[in-house]
Amino acid sequence: MTPLSPGTMTSSLRAAYDRLIAEGRLEPDPSQKPVIEALARVERDLSRKRRPRLFKAPEPIQGLYLHGPPGRGKSLLMDLFCAHVAVEPKRRAHFHAFMAQVHDRIRVWRNGDTAERKALFGTAKGDDPIRPLAELIARESRLLCFDELQVTDIADAMILGRLFEALFELDVVLVATSNRAPEDLYKEGINRQLFVPFIDLIRERCRVVELTGERDWRLERLRRAPAWFTPDQRDAFERLWADIRGEAEESPSVLEVSGRRTVLDRTAGGLARATFIELCDRPLGASDYLALAERFHTLFLEGVPRLSPERKEAARRFVTLIDALYEAGTRLVVLAEAEPGALYPQGTGAFEFERTVSRLHEMRSADWLELAGQKKTAGA
Repeated sequence: MTPLSPGTMTSSLRAAYDRLIAEGRLEPDPSQKPVIEALARVERDLSRKRRPRLFKAPEPIQGLYLHGPPGRGKSLLMDLFCAHVAVEPKRRAHFHAFMAQVHDRIRVWRNGDTAERKALFGTAKGDDPIRPLAELIARESRLLCFDELQVTDIADAMILGRLFEALFELDVVLVATSNRAPEDLYKEGINRQLFVPFIDLIRERCRVVELTGERDWRLERLRRAPAWFTPDQRDAFERLWADIRGEAEESPSVLEVSGRRTVLDRTAGGLARATFIELCDRPLGASDYLALAERFHTLFLEGVPRLSPERKEAARRFVTLIDALYEAGTRLVVLAEAEPGALYPQGTGAFEFERTVSRLHEMRSADWLELAGQKKTAGA
């Protein structure tokens, strides 16, 4: 493999990428080279001392908006960049998690007393939370790296334009991945004309690069590996999790449905990992599972036990969870005490469980994995 050209300066990103290929942890993909070059340019610009122009502020640093189909390596490349770029402070976050925090902080501004406002924002003056919020974010992060930027919520759409106008004025640099081109964000959304200025800001302050490789690396990894593991195969289950997660760090994510908050402790971008107890022995319903299925492209579910009528409520929730994942095209990797057909072999409810067994077998097939990826792309 011929390493990427070094350019005019040493790039920690390029070195890390070449090292992963040399170690056999990545395969060379020519379609990724323009992305590496674009990210290395951001890395270089962030490392340089910015000099003011005559009677003008320094030229703003242009970020990067990277879009393309799922599985092409967008998140992996952004994670490599964020891990190795020499700038502080910086933040890597899934876009949904970032926006959940934005809404929480706006609630503090609007509903908190003076002391609460001042403790969080450093000021309590004014009625509009956007500028104090932007200043707080800018103090926390000179560089924002967002994974899977997508906008489906009108509350997010109404905030983003004003928030990022203020963030860019404060010299925050954005690097983001998305399955959609900027002009396709919040497509056909309510009051979309109010969202269009955010698209214009993205075009102005970020270089837009499309990653169009033909190979879906995530799908190929899932196809090569089993999707169903038993306890004696735990090591293989853990290796697959590590392989799919790559360089991404695990962090908690919050799903908010009808005012109820469900925390998933182990997530990484579009990956989630949870136990059967966490998802099926808790009072969760179809809306919670639908939110999970829409938020993540792959769920690693461990600790699935043999079921019986004595655990009928947990079994019912498991059925509802599988239905939500199936309909949303969310890929599933399971560590269970038995194969699907032996999970609920007899007793009241066993006959009805056969439909779930059928779906679990289908979700392991190469054809279903392919269709699931297409469904996620279409719904992004």
